[in-house]
Amino acid sequence: MIEVKEIKSKKEWKKFAAFPIKLYKNNPYYVPVFRDDDINLANPKKNSAAQGCEVKAFLAYKNGEIAGRIAAIIVNESNRRYNEHAVRFSRFDFIEDIEVAKALLNAAENFARERNMTKLHGPWGFNDTDREGMLISGFDKLSTYATNYNYEYYPKFMEELGYEKDSLWLEHKLNVLQMEQKEADRYYKLGEYVKKKFKLTELCETMPLKQIIKNYGDKFFDCYNAAYGKLDMFVDITDDVKKVVLKQFATVINPRYLSVVVNEANDVVAFGVVLPAIGTALKKHGGKLNLGCILDLFKLIDKPKGLELTLIAVRPEYAKIGFTAVCFGDFVRKIREDQIDSVVSNPTLDSNTAVRAQWSHIPNEEIKRRQTYVKNIN
Repeated sequence: MIEVKEIKSKKEWKKFAAFPIKLYKNNPYYVPVFRDDDINLANPKKNSAAQGCEVKAFLAYKNGEIAGRIAAIIVNESNRRYNEHAVRFSRFDFIEDIEVAKALLNAAENFARERNMTKLHGPWGFNDTDREGMLISGFDKLSTYATNYNYEYYPKFMEELGYEKDSLWLEHKLNVLQMEQKEADRYYKLGEYVKKKFKLTELCETMPLKQIIKNYGDKFFDCYNAAYGKLDMFVDITDDVKKVVLKQFATVINPRYLSVVVNEANDVVAFGVVLPAIGTALKKHGGKLNLGCILDLFKLIDKPKGLELTLIAVRPEYAKIGFTAVCFGDFVRKIREDQIDSVVSNPTLDSNTAVRAQWSHIPNEEIKRRQTYVKNIN
């Protein structure tokens, strides 16, 4: 017997956050999120991204045991922007039982109907800094801090349950150490040329991280919003959400792998964020931010064993004149100096060819694909 219950209490939220740890306990590729992030998912005081949104979450029980979870999110700003009446589903995990998946999706669909919504789609989070997409290939590759992991039966069940494929993302491994020296030099020299020609300044060369965040945090996200504004289901990062995302980035950034570029008017025109791979620490401590986890994180951040190419962005008016080369050229040089072999890109939409063009001259291989799914609600 399968029973679905709406989450009402802090105790149930803790069960919601803990379920995937149990589900993927013996899986070597799963990387947990920080548990507190899921516990506070619907709390706008703890999760600024939830401000202006409506969130319902559910747990599925089979024979009295937790067998799955799902969150349903109405992002009002997204619905206004795209003229939709849509509910996003997120944090969707379940045992290998299609009836459990069906029961959870039915709960989200019923919530959508109650709110006069006409579409359920996901996995999507609150915005583009949240985890999105369901893994459809690359199940034997270690997940990253910023992405979902799921078993192979997930996408199979989605199609069997009548959901259609929607947005598609690709992830790549960049073999920077395999580049010929002349190609690596070309990236760096192009960046230096662009800086000089357009009178650009790389803030990270002379300014501490805390000062960059304090003085340029808003401008950073102005650039981000402009650069990504036309991508699928994008929602602007605004107000309190900016502070939260900046705080999250500051926690896991090694300034050596951050690039923030400003023009003569002191506006951020391009940036790049490459995060140290911290998945092993999160996995070791089950997503709990205890003292042991913090110490392990500090070690990985200070001396990364792997890197995750998280964001490369440039204002649209500068996109075709090489501004991202300022960021990318410096990254290539430092990765080769530090002899870091594992460099992976976080998901990029298959339509976002401009970003993937930045590493077209670097030996690379596609390692994962992830998909969102959609269903019209009658």
